[in-house]
Amino acid sequence: MAKVKTKYICQQCGYESPKWLGRCMGCNEWNTMEEEVIINRKDFKRSPTIVSSSKPQLIKSVKSGAYERYNTEINELNRVLGGGLVKGSLTLISGEPGIGKSTLILQASSKIAEKYGKVLYVSGEESEEQIKMRAERLEALADSLYIVSETNIDVIEGYINEMEPAFVLIDSVQTLFKEELTSAPGSVSQVKECVNNLMRIGKSKNIPMFIVAHVTKQGELAGPRVLEHMVDTVLHFEGERTQEYRILRALKNRFGTTSEIGVFEMIQEGLIEVTNPSAIFLESLNTEAEGSIVVAMVEGTRPILIEIQALVTPTNAGFPRRTAVGVDLNRLNLIIAVLEKKVGLPLMNQDIYINVVGGLKLEGTSADLGVAMAIYSSMQGIAMASKDTMVIGEISLTGDLRPVSHTEKMVKEAEKMGFTTCIVSERSKLRTEDATKIRIKGVNTLREALHFIK
Repeated sequence: MAKVKTKYICQQCGYESPKWLGRCMGCNEWNTMEEEVIINRKDFKRSPTIVSSSKPQLIKSVKSGAYERYNTEINELNRVLGGGLVKGSLTLISGEPGIGKSTLILQASSKIAEKYGKVLYVSGEESEEQIKMRAERLEALADSLYIVSETNIDVIEGYINEMEPAFVLIDSVQTLFKEELTSAPGSVSQVKECVNNLMRIGKSKNIPMFIVAHVTKQGELAGPRVLEHMVDTVLHFEGERTQEYRILRALKNRFGTTSEIGVFEMIQEGLIEVTNPSAIFLESLNTEAEGSIVVAMVEGTRPILIEIQALVTPTNAGFPRRTAVGVDLNRLNLIIAVLEKKVGLPLMNQDIYINVVGGLKLEGTSADLGVAMAIYSSMQGIAMASKDTMVIGEISLTGDLRPVSHTEKMVKEAEKMGFTTCIVSERSKLRTEDATKIRIKGVNTLREALHFIK
């Protein structure tokens, strides 16, 4: 009898080693190496790649055109996908447990089934009865929606060949397995092979697919990084299970931008769209509280107004704490250094806490001025002198205020939300004051902007 040969594979990056290692040489993670049996390639035939009869041709001779997309009837999902679901695309959606991944894809599958025909929902974690109970609660009971509880990728492929659905959903990829592989479901080998199978099926039959993936304790996508390279689109659900608002963000999109976000509200009947995020994030705004400033950011084509809260308290012992939720900590340290050096604010013995209301993560530098003014307001114990004021601006290391892109969109959004004053850089004032009825206050330095807090 031939000796069984084994190898050790890192479950994070896919690095292979002939012997066990405590620390992976590829990604430097600890205790990620797992033993797998080496399969004789004569006994195992890897899933073929996409078979095509096309031949190399000049790029100028290739006919170009827009992708054919499915309308999911969920506008926020369409926005993040780039206008809809592209035929033959492979979309991966991840998020924390209980965040609403299965709810969203079940709602989308029911709407697609009503409009385009057969949809196959494959669940490896729940039975058909459990899915039916959720579908009844969500009122996602389309006549052409089929559900099956199966984890064998070969059996699933047989169902797809037999039904020829218009859309396929897999929940989740970590539960799938291929019989020829001896490793457990969810391992690097199983995930790579099963996704390769799904990609071949979707591309060859022009069927769009949604794949649900788990995340690690650190919030990163579970499994090898190559999984993100294989799929066309990677979506991530953000938010807290204790809060009702969810944010859908595209981390990768071959058919659209990655800067758009979708905002949803979780209720008993499922996820509903939030068409005006600014109103949601500002509904608890108290304009008379110190340390509270309204800023703006642009996600894709959508301007959003957000409240930033700061709390400055004396340090009792040791080094001062710097805690930021929704703001980059390095950017916060830079702003604190400018406040100390250019404004003379004594923050060396103060604990500083920054929070972005609503769970959003600020991207870019448009909120720099808001963060600085919130810290100053909390430190002095004084609120903004003028109510209904929004601030926009990037702070340089010299203490000057620099303009940011899309200032006009942010100002128009503030006008729509009822704000009366906007503090911007002097250069931005020249471009925006003629296009809005809001009072535009232009400032050149951070010290000038802080005069509005009295």
